[in-house]
Amino acid sequence: MLDGRRFHPGSLWLALSSGDNGGVGVGGLATSGGIGLFARAHGLTIDHLRAVEMVLADGSVVRASEQENQDLFWAVRGAGANFGIVTSFEFQADEIGNVGWAQLILDASDIAGFLQKWGAVLENSPRDLTSFLILNPPHQGQPALAHVMALVNSDDPKTIRDCLQPMAEIAPMYRQQVELTPYASILANAQVGDHNGQGEPASRSGSLEHITPEFAVAAARLIQSGVTYFFQIRSMGGAVSDVPVDATAFGSRSANFEVTAAGTSRERLNDAWDSMHHYFSGLYFIFDTDQQPERLKDAFPPNTLERLRELKSRYDPENVFRDNFNIAPQLEKKGFSK
Repeated sequence: MLDGRRFHPGSLWLALSSGDNGGVGVGGLATSGGIGLFARAHGLTIDHLRAVEMVLADGSVVRASEQENQDLFWAVRGAGANFGIVTSFEFQADEIGNVGWAQLILDASDIAGFLQKWGAVLENSPRDLTSFLILNPPHQGQPALAHVMALVNSDDPKTIRDCLQPMAEIAPMYRQQVELTPYASILANAQVGDHNGQGEPASRSGSLEHITPEFAVAAARLIQSGVTYFFQIRSMGGAVSDVPVDATAFGSRSANFEVTAAGTSRERLNDAWDSMHHYFSGLYFIFDTDQQPERLKDAFPPNTLERLRELKSRYDPENVFRDNFNIAPQLEKKGFSK
């Protein structure tokens, strides 16, 4: 199954799980979560954050870590945009060798069936395997296509084959590219030059415990409706779930999947997504453009949100940092000492 090898046997590099594109900015990634291609093997980007230096609402510059300003450090890892401007990050990286990197295009004519099988493969696979799935809607009589990206945290060809083979057998395959390569080469896809993004697409997010038959049918209906032009699921679980839910402000530790959809009509997408709300156990707010106040209750467990509001009332009582899923200050403080 391996069709290419460009690697240096035995080499090790320092790496962080950091999204799926080399152009992702560290500021948003490392203050919201960071669901990357090493998520199941090594956790979120914020799980490797050891300290930050940041500017607070009153203009003061502070350092936050497990040793100093611990409560602020807790909040930064999952809700950082509400508490200040981080000017410096300190990470503890992992030693990573060459990895197996697969890009597969499979037939997804039976969208619901494909989703269920892909989800089952992930949940029953070793945590060395992390996969992202993009499902394109059917177009002009053609079958729906599934674009599968999968990283295997191993440089052993047999381990890579064993992890990928169940995924390759989900449905007929149109194309496959599998190689042993350094992780850095996977992320060597950053845009060169100025950013030229245009428009303001609507997007919605949901954290999912399991891909149930009921969810798969609802997702297939959404994809076939034409409401969304982009539908992606990122696998979580594994090392992400090893971290206790109250250890950071990130609110979706128990989820095995993060689901994102984008569309050109905010109203139509919101209506369709809200009809699926009961399937989700949370959301990843950095992928969601619906900033209604009730979305905060989806993004954070009740105890986490209450603590965030109390900390906000201390660190930013005038709500200076109020964009991007604003956590408003709580009027009454309840005993989190600075």
